Amino acid sequence: MTREAERGKVGSSFDDFLQEQGTYEQTTEQAVKRVLAYQLETVMKASGINKVEMAKQLKTSRSQLDRLLDPNNDNVTLAALSKAAKAVGRTLHIELQ
Repeated sequence: MTREAERGKVGSSFDDFLQEQGTYEQTTEQAVKRVLAYQLETVMKASGINKVEMAKQLKTSRSQLDRLLDPNNDNVTLAALSKAAKAVGRTLHIELQ
């Protein structure tokens, strides 16, 4: 084993791997959407808000809400996410890094 391997410097970070594969941006976007969908559903459950009530608060259909909560559907607008966050008493924060 080399000294570099012994010090734990073999390979690269997962981010580096994704960048090398050309999938970093897409993977990051999907991960963010999945986390947001999970957070919305968690807050809805904790607040006792079912999908029918949430759809009414958002003034939208249940099927549209299902698309918003679908972790694999990344065609969601910031306005829709912000409105959903507000409906469960939260705010949406987005930042550039």
